[in-house]
Amino acid sequence: MVKMPSDMQQQYERDDAGIKLKINLSKNIITTERHHIMKRLTLLASSLLLTLTCTQLAAQPGAAQPNAAQPNAAQPGAAQQNAPRYHIRQHDAIPLHGEWWFLLDPAGLGMANEWYKGINAQESRQDKVTVPHCFSTDRRYEFYSGMAWYRKNFAWKKTTGKRVILHFDGAYYQTNVWVNGQKVGEHEGGYTPFSFDVTEQLKDGDNLLVVAVDNDTWKTNTIPGIKDTGNVNDGFIGWVNYGGIIRPVYLTIEPEVYAENVKIEPIPDLAKGTAVVKAKIRVRNASGAAATPKMAFVVSQETKPLPLKWKTNAASIPAGRTAILEAEATLTAAQTKLWDLDQPNLYELKTIVGTDTLASNFGIREVKVSGTQILLNGKPIKVGGGNRVIDYPGLGSVEPDWLIEKDFKLMKEAGMEFQRLTHYTPSEYFYDLADRYGMLIITEAGNWQLTPKQMDNDSMRTKFRSQFREMAERDWNHPSVIAYSVGNEYQSTTASGQRWTKDMIAYARELDPTRLYTFATMLLNRLPAKPEDEASQYVDFVSTNTYGGHAKSLDHINKLYPNKPVFISEWGTRSDGKGGEAGQAQHLSDVMVEIRKRPFVVGASWWTYNDYRSKLFGTNVNGFRPWGIVGPERQERLAYPVHQKEFSHVIVEKASFKTGDQGVHQLVLKVTSRGDFPARPIKNYTMNVGETSIALPEINPGESKEITVPIRGFDKQIHITVSKPTGFITTQTDIDLN
Repeated sequence: MVKMPSDMQQQYERDDAGIKLKINLSKNIITTERHHIMKRLTLLASSLLLTLTCTQLAAQPGAAQPNAAQPNAAQPGAAQQNAPRYHIRQHDAIPLHGEWWFLLDPAGLGMANEWYKGINAQESRQDKVTVPHCFSTDRRYEFYSGMAWYRKNFAWKKTTGKRVILHFDGAYYQTNVWVNGQKVGEHEGGYTPFSFDVTEQLKDGDNLLVVAVDNDTWKTNTIPGIKDTGNVNDGFIGWVNYGGIIRPVYLTIEPEVYAENVKIEPIPDLAKGTAVVKAKIRVRNASGAAATPKMAFVVSQETKPLPLKWKTNAASIPAGRTAILEAEATLTAAQTKLWDLDQPNLYELKTIVGTDTLASNFGIREVKVSGTQILLNGKPIKVGGGNRVIDYPGLGSVEPDWLIEKDFKLMKEAGMEFQRLTHYTPSEYFYDLADRYGMLIITEAGNWQLTPKQMDNDSMRTKFRSQFREMAERDWNHPSVIAYSVGNEYQSTTASGQRWTKDMIAYARELDPTRLYTFATMLLNRLPAKPEDEASQYVDFVSTNTYGGHAKSLDHINKLYPNKPVFISEWGTRSDGKGGEAGQAQHLSDVMVEIRKRPFVVGASWWTYNDYRSKLFGTNVNGFRPWGIVGPERQERLAYPVHQKEFSHVIVEKASFKTGDQGVHQLVLKVTSRGDFPARPIKNYTMNVGETSIALPEINPGESKEITVPIRGFDKQIHITVSKPTGFITTQTDIDLN
């Protein structure tokens, strides 16, 4: 176990003993990175109704339980806004976020004046800010694009025989980093993690960390960036280039030979009920001599280690090099529990390399395409979804835990469970919740509407590959991530677009052959005439952004690619369009009628879950684009309950009602599992009829069962909710008692 400086260790102990939470979201969640069990940092919330004293912020992974604790959807209280907490990927991290000094550099003085050695300006001319930090939400700086500087001093005591790694979970966009005046590295990209070995730059006593961040992506050679079409108002990207150190910063201390990453590949045998677990471990030897590290592995499920036999390939790693080591074990049928939307069973793998331990969660599940269906563990997926743009008033692209928890719960209960979240990578904490509570995600990197010239540019291709690799290496152990997208709305009928799709999918498959691959096309709604004329010929399933004329568009796509599933990656309408909020809700219901007629449609992801800021043409003068079923501060619109109803596979209707003597009556409810869209079995669900809780029987898609419920009293109406095994509401309705 890494020993932290005493002041930081004491703070952790105080936190462990004193935090009160509405829900312990850390329960059964283990991150995809390293060292033992991850510490879940959740928010202090004064507005919570149910409090649990949290004496241990981390717990072992396990199967979801009925009515399990779930993310809080309440509005943030003062504590949430004033003292937000952030998910940290590594348990033994030494956090460096918190208070920093900050200033803009519009004249470009910083580099020439060597601000990285100590910013040469009076502190009265600088701001004190709290990192993670988005300077674009400061009203003074919201339209600023350019260089900004951050600095922080911290105490350190040097160690011997150890390596110290400085981690950034995200900084937008071009980042340069110095420690004690020495440059340790740079990074391009806004949403993926990066790190530097700073062992040699640190010293005993006071240390200076300086970070320069440039958010100017109004360029044709950045990803994201502007288009080079020359069309009027065509240059803006679809969201705001929120600048700053937008995610946590921290240090870790490693032995000289340590595991940098692990890729876990669970392969279930659905017929036998068993599974093979393969692990590929990237080991770094930072010592001055060759090393052959000993390896050991521990797989746990529901906190219990499983007795497994491992096959490994021990190897000698030269000094200063990295190597990929492999291991494999087989789980028996009794040890194998599949991961799916309603039973998201999790395992933990601890990989021990010498004196180093790396921990990662994983789930055992199979995802594959069969004809026009996507199969999860051999069963077809037909699930709704929604696009979540990372944006919140006063926060910009900063994602404290309370916001992620709030969004996750609202999306889950709206029936948004299968989606490409957005055009870039969110905080990993969202994926941890998706693993724990069941959600299917297509994750996307870069290429938002790139032009043929941009897609043919070698530098742009290199940048995309780099961002994709960083995204994949962070997320490849999340069972919730079932597919990758190589772009959105680029010119996929051109030779350049076809080459991009073919080449980038080939590159990505080398990194991760276990996922499905797609991209979001906007050109299949009427064009082309032949399947080989568009880049969707290279994908595992077609993703289409379709606005208007849905029936004709979907039929045209199915005619072009009759053996591919179709996923509607974007559809929707604005809340300020024709008919206002009521018109938005009606549009949702109308299009669902057409979707249900087409069995080749496997998912439909509404654009968008939330309103977001943008500089794109068509944005309202308040800076927001009102496409969401919730507003900027997550206030529900009329479309929210409509989306919940349309995308629930559970229908509850009154079959009969008989009055009885002395106020005791008999209500018979007909519970149906939809057989069209969405469709999946009802298994381990709970129905609450007033104050009566009933465990529903298993009901397969297309089937119905009647449930008899005794009713007491003389109410004219009763409220009914149906909850999933993970505790989230999927259906709610009011039944008249007459």
